[in-house]
Amino acid sequence: MTAIRLSALDQSPIRSGGTAAQALAESIELARHVESLGYERYWVAEHHGSSSFAGCSPEILIARIAAETKRIRVGSGGVMLMHYSPYKVAENFLLLQTLYPGRLDLGVGRAPGSDGITAQALAYGSPIGVEYFRNKLLDLRAFVRGERPETSSFSRVRATPRVNELPQFWLLGSSEQSALYAAELGMCYSVAHFLNPTESHHLAAIYRDNFQPSEENPAPCVNVGVFVLCAPTSEEAEDLALTRDIWRLGLERGEPGPIPSVEEARAYALSDGERELIQYRRQHAICGTPEQVRVRLQALAESHGSDELVVISNCHDFAARKRSYALLATAFGLDARIAGSSA
Repeated sequence: MTAIRLSALDQSPIRSGGTAAQALAESIELARHVESLGYERYWVAEHHGSSSFAGCSPEILIARIAAETKRIRVGSGGVMLMHYSPYKVAENFLLLQTLYPGRLDLGVGRAPGSDGITAQALAYGSPIGVEYFRNKLLDLRAFVRGERPETSSFSRVRATPRVNELPQFWLLGSSEQSALYAAELGMCYSVAHFLNPTESHHLAAIYRDNFQPSEENPAPCVNVGVFVLCAPTSEEAEDLALTRDIWRLGLERGEPGPIPSVEEARAYALSDGERELIQYRRQHAICGTPEQVRVRLQALAESHGSDELVVISNCHDFAARKRSYALLATAFGLDARIAGSSA
């Protein structure tokens, strides 16, 4: 199989005892770190009204991260298009592409990235719901390309500034509908294994089987978003993953908050049902030593027919998070590839 490329997805997680400002500073530091390790791209997420994640505006964070890096592609993972005007999103990314030519990824998703009332606040009375998502995708692509949009009333509208090279367009998803949209429109597709691990390989197959070539993509282009924590020992990796496990339980109880420390996570009194749920989820989280992780990730990439993995590694300890990306880079030989390309 072709050598696996590694990328990063960052949700700007807020740590217990930390602040949103620290989380955003860590996002910038992590972007510089993974660039130095040879990662392909760095995507930032969109969440609203969250006490767990600081990244509510991918476009603003992209601008800062692109200014702090030199080579790595930077993009959104993703912009929640259901909330916004396709025209405004197009202009934001055309402007970013003008500032940082050849490095921008425009990733969009269908999820609200918020609770219901916050989604209403974002819409601010607009009746245009998720049922119009396909039309918004078509309009967004047309505005980015400088073409006539699908919506006839906007036929004379063109987005600026114009660019010689377009941002790379990605549709992110964890459902069959997103796979079908990406295939029908000939877009790159990022399948969210970390959100829907039991169906992600099926979604990748649906995308490939239904793919229609486009101007940008004559062949299917798919990567896989996956949760990974890599540590020198499997015991330490399990401890780091526990902080996310306990955080997720709180989220599902309607008690979202910062990611707890290992000590706080260990002190949490698990019910039998919660313990079983964590054990089930651990089957799909890729946690362990570099060799353990490498073997599982290679199998995952092969089962999805992809040569690129987009790694998300949320945990409480930022130093451990940086080390996880470094261990993963070494396990897949990214350092050797950097040395070879610069020779």
